[in-house]
Amino acid sequence: MHDPNTPAWADGPFLSEYMSVDELIELGTGDVAYIKPIKAKDLKEMFPEVPMLQDNMTLYALLNADGTPILLADSREAAVANAFEQDLEMASLH
Repeated sequence: MHDPNTPAWADGPFLSEYMSVDELIELGTGDVAYIKPIKAKDLKEMFPEVPMLQDNMTLYALLNADGTPILLADSREAAVANAFEQDLEMASLH
């Protein structure tokens, strides 16, 4: 029996019956973001324009739902403030 508090597609066997792969990839992009701590030594992959920093320094990357970098900050609080200014919903990673 269908639960009236959930969408009809939630009872289906596959979400892909309702959404294309491209639609799933774009889900949350521009609306949802998350913060990831990152060591300075690993920055070049995500932020190629960043100058060399001390390898053991921890920075905070604000990332779009699809993993696209938005911002690099020196504190988690600064990254959260920027997400708030851009009206982004924050997702928690575990």
